Amino acid sequence: MSIDVNNESGTEVDEQAILDIARYALARMRIHPLSELSVIVVDADAMEQLHVQWMELPGPTDVMSFPMDELRPPSKDDDEPPQGLLGDIVLCPEVAAKQGAEAPTQHSMDEELQLLTVHGVLHLLGYDHEEPDEKAEMFGLQAAIVNGWRAEKGLTGPSPAPTVS
Repeated sequence: MSIDVNNESGTEVDEQAILDIARYALARMRIHPLSELSVIVVDADAMEQLHVQWMELPGPTDVMSFPMDELRPPSKDDDEPPQGLLGDIVLCPEVAAKQGAEAPTQHSMDEELQLLTVHGVLHLLGYDHEEPDEKAEMFGLQAAIVNGWRAEKGLTGPSPAPTVS
């Protein structure tokens, strides 16, 4: 996997954890190992500009995904996954910090950024949460990936509950 993490936010974030959980999520979803992903961490002003430009919604948001080759996980275990450019995930640590603090299971900004990274990967792979059944599938998969990664890393404590909507 070629994954680039570029922090342009001015906020110190755990870039290695973002890289690790993105790699874990892509492997778990059986995405071709030569596929490429970019993760960009921006401040609230930059995120607000993107949110207005692409979603026509005011204010900064937590995560945005910009797919490129519209890669999808293979439908069967024996199918060869396609290779390509997944796209870009944009994260905002200021929004992540606020969401983590306000979540039912309060957690750190970095834990929220890890959750949002998985959320962004799933969006790049075509998952959505507009309808209740889509939301249940996406958030269930998101929780399984985050919990699996945390268990593999030996991280203790409650897993961050989904705070993205």
